[in-house]
Amino acid sequence: MGLTDPASAAPDIARAEKLVDRALAASPRHAFAHFVKGHVLRAQNRVDEAIPEYEAALGLNPNLAVALLGLAWCKLYTGSIEGVIPIEEQAIRLSPRDPSIGFCFHMIGTVHLLQSRTDEAIVWFEKARSAIPTQPFPRSRLASAYALKGETGRAAAELAEARRLGAEIFFRASPA
Repeated sequence: MGLTDPASAAPDIARAEKLVDRALAASPRHAFAHFVKGHVLRAQNRVDEAIPEYEAALGLNPNLAVALLGLAWCKLYTGSIEGVIPIEEQAIRLSPRDPSIGFCFHMIGTVHLLQSRTDEAIVWFEKARSAIPTQPFPRSRLASAYALKGETGRAAAELAEARRLGAEIFFRASPA
């Protein structure tokens, strides 16, 4: 799993912003351009500004499920978590066979975990783990949920698998 250094990504993100701004100037009603603008703003941690771009994309194309995913992340980052699950459920309804549907499951599990609904979180993280088995993050959150339930053996197994899948940089054991 390759990680990008934020400092080295900054010039690329700035270039992407200029390009998407040109695209929007030429075609202000292009839904995907608004989606990309939302993504660029989110990459710059300007999530409050990204929300209207995702909403514009969805206003122009209500079937653009990927814009729902970006909008859900922004809602989560701004603390509006009550709106995240309905957005993700809408994305699932729009694109039930999407190969990245596991990320919707992961987000729903995350919201349940944040709201201390651990049993519901586990159900969604297990769905995410099955749908996107090569991704470490559903497993790390599943490990957290299992640990909160006192199921330390299962938690340790999920954390070990998350590390094996390449996320060891995020889930290192503390030095003794």
